[in-house]
Amino acid sequence: MNLAIIDTGCANLASLKFALLRLGQKSIITHDLKELSHADKLLLPGVGTAAKAMANLKALSLESFIQTTTKPLLGICLGMQILGEFSEELHQKTLGIMPFKTQKFQEKTNFTFPHMGWNQVSSTHELFKGLNGAYFYFVHSYCVGLNEYTIAECEYSTKFSASLNKDNFYGVQFHPERSGEAGEVLLKNFINM
Repeated sequence: MNLAIIDTGCANLASLKFALLRLGQKSIITHDLKELSHADKLLLPGVGTAAKAMANLKALSLESFIQTTTKPLLGICLGMQILGEFSEELHQKTLGIMPFKTQKFQEKTNFTFPHMGWNQVSSTHELFKGLNGAYFYFVHSYCVGLNEYTIAECEYSTKFSASLNKDNFYGVQFHPERSGEAGEVLLKNFINM
């Protein structure tokens, strides 16, 4: 299995590479279109702002490749959010692969933001095989509401999409590479799907 981690220039890519290595799975970190096109599966991690991620994807000529790929792709955290059409963060147009908007969490009493830490996720989708009710590690100030592409949900001040799927595109709001055993099982499920 050839796995490629898309180098967006705005993520801690090494921790994801090491998480895959712990599963006995080698991967490459690259923004080279030829290398990406030879991969069996793609991972799109991201931290920081949607504007920075989109600017980097445009500068690296990756936007069109990601939008049109037929390879299974897993977007992680910001990588999931930019699969949508628009992010409220700096009013940024995103990839438009799924028709959703990423919104800022509404401030609520007794909740601190960003949403940071372990939270329970509910799902019966095959990506979460053996993981319904498992806890994953989140760090985010923006979220995607529940919609027709939601395959896993979480609640922190409000219910939101912990994971999305449309065709060959998958996204998780949490960080599987920082989620211990549950995160490793999820990555293994994605590899084996």
